[in-house]
Amino acid sequence: MISPGPSGAPIPPTPAERFYTALIAGAAPLVLLNLTRRGFRNRAYWRRWGERFGHGALPRDCPVWVHAVSVGEVQAAVPLVRLILERYPGLRVVVTTTTPTGSERVRAAFDHEVEHVYAAYDLPGAVGRFLDRARPRLAVFMETELWPNTLRLCAERAIPVVVANARLSERSARGYSRFPGVVGPMLGRIGAIAAQGPRDAERFLALGVPRERVQVTGSLKFDVPLPASLREQAEALRRQWGVDRSVWVAASTHEGEEKRILDAFDRLLQHCPGSLLVLVPRHPERFARVLALARRMGFRVVQRTRAGEDVTQAQVFLGDTMGELPLFFAAADVAFVGGSLVPTGGHNLLEPAALGVPVLFGPHVFNFAEVSGMLVERGAGRQVRGARELAAVVCELFQDPNRRHAMGESAREAVVENRGALERLMTVLEPQLGLLAGSGRGDASGAAPVSASTSR
Repeated sequence: MISPGPSGAPIPPTPAERFYTALIAGAAPLVLLNLTRRGFRNRAYWRRWGERFGHGALPRDCPVWVHAVSVGEVQAAVPLVRLILERYPGLRVVVTTTTPTGSERVRAAFDHEVEHVYAAYDLPGAVGRFLDRARPRLAVFMETELWPNTLRLCAERAIPVVVANARLSERSARGYSRFPGVVGPMLGRIGAIAAQGPRDAERFLALGVPRERVQVTGSLKFDVPLPASLREQAEALRRQWGVDRSVWVAASTHEGEEKRILDAFDRLLQHCPGSLLVLVPRHPERFARVLALARRMGFRVVQRTRAGEDVTQAQVFLGDTMGELPLFFAAADVAFVGGSLVPTGGHNLLEPAALGVPVLFGPHVFNFAEVSGMLVERGAGRQVRGARELAAVVCELFQDPNRRHAMGESAREAVVENRGALERLMTVLEPQLGLLAGSGRGDASGAAPVSASTSR
């Protein structure tokens, strides 16, 4: 069990933490410059800067704070936040994100059911202003979003911190181990870590997190619900695309991937003419560049945002919208998940798997090592090394519907069998949530540290 310290008791930063804070403060102008630069592609980056420094229209008195960096983390957090709202309707929840796309997903999922602001940068003044205003009594950080000053200031205010759906790649663990003076105290202030898998748990333990604070609860992404109308919507979209065409989705792609995917598609068309590529870049500010690239390479492209255009004659369907990826997966025959042909670490492989779609991915899936290994082992997924192999595997699956169906069913079964992470996580959170609900406002006097036992 961790005791964050009595409310109002200052926790002096260590020399290493002071040096870290100086670096962060010194980098602030560069961060603002980056926001300005990104704003030329997505103007949302120019808005609400004050929130990032603990100013602006900050929410007041929100006992539960959930932080999710961007779209992927928000998607994993949605069922958790929804369940908290259902079981504890009197508790106000604030959700923070880092990116505008994450912000959009929060609003799309909850409208005004929760408060939302951008997360404060990890500067003592900025974080302190947010905490003083929002007054959370429980902090839930999604995946591996760990910041030294934020955790120290939470400890000063006796705010228990739970890292939910926690993952830690081997590469990230090596990076953390290089800075023990900052990472050690930071990890010591975490009340509980609900890890996605045994390997994630072992890496946290190796960094010095006490065993009693680590529990393997599984990945929340197995528990993300699918809209009841999704199949009907997918059938309608497939009719627009052409029911007799073979369709594959290349989803959440990054800079450097689209060229390889389009090269693979060019090869594929030689053997599977008439097929359709649904190309969905990860970041909306890159939509225009990917559109230009596809046209420059000679493909006939239709954009999702251009309603009414004839898709049946198109070769590439550009998914230039947000929040529709499950629909595209549901309407496709094969899915390739990006961030994996370049060393980004991959993205959520479970979205297409849950819909019974065969899952392909590149060699760089260190963020989803256990999930990718499970899918390959069960014959539900395939790893490809480059454009040539990607084209060959997609073509094989197009030409063998029985194999494609078997892979899809195996993928769906894998997801169903691994559900339950949400309820296991709630067993970690509910003692604290119950105290907050019982205290009405969730004052510090009614709070207790979160603890978790190891389940391996």
